Amino acid sequence: MQRIRLRYTKRGRLRFTSHRDFQRAFERALRRAGVPMAYSAGFTPHPKVSYANAAPTGTGSEAEYLEIALTEARDPGELRLLLDESLPTGLDIVDAVEVRTSGLADRLTASVWELRLDGVDPAEAADAVAAFESAGAVEVQRMTKNGLRSFDTRAAVARLEAYDARADRPDDRPCAILRLVVRHVTPAVRPDDVLSGLRAVADLAPPVPAAVTRLAQGLFDEETGAVTDPLAPDREAVPALTAAAAATATPPAPEGSA
Repeated sequence: MQRIRLRYTKRGRLRFTSHRDFQRAFERALRRAGVPMAYSAGFTPHPKVSYANAAPTGTGSEAEYLEIALTEARDPGELRLLLDESLPTGLDIVDAVEVRTSGLADRLTASVWELRLDGVDPAEAADAVAAFESAGAVEVQRMTKNGLRSFDTRAAVARLEAYDARADRPDDRPCAILRLVVRHVTPAVRPDDVLSGLRAVADLAPPVPAAVTRLAQGLFDEETGAVTDPLAPDREAVPALTAAAAATATPPAPEGSA
């Protein structure tokens, strides 16, 4: 059995697809592309696909991950192209590697998010960021399946910065961009929770809903504050495995030996 890890996106209008919508679209793409999928046992077999930490409905993403199991070996690059052609534009398969290391979910410990706040003055956003960062804790409430729950958003935010977005706009209407790194904690802190926290500490209230995009997710480096590529260990393992195989291979017999 071969396992492949894929990175895919949710762009444009497709950001409004739910996780279940994507699952259905992806399973259709697997059939269209003729992927030799491994299936689970039992009365209702289903393709072996493992999804990791899907983004909330309504948010865009450049870094969603899943893993599939195959019954026959396939080239990851060719498989990526076949699947990408079988999915609608906006749900794009942008990377594929063969699984050579364990623990993909364990390497998804933080996300980088971008929030575009139309109608918000960048200076106002910067003041709100400063107030949020200086707070020891920022409690917000969110309705969950278990009822209304309160939790601290400040502890989960590793970095929060505000930028002026007017430079790339055709007019002079105010627009601020927030870039934040959020640790994956329990309960999960989402970008809209951070916006609720900014409203609580600085009365920041965008006049229109924020456009939210996940730019990356992976292992959070506490020293640098960076979020690393979770597929990098699988790529880096290829040369190591090749070198190990060469070292253990039986050397050819010297010429003239009996």
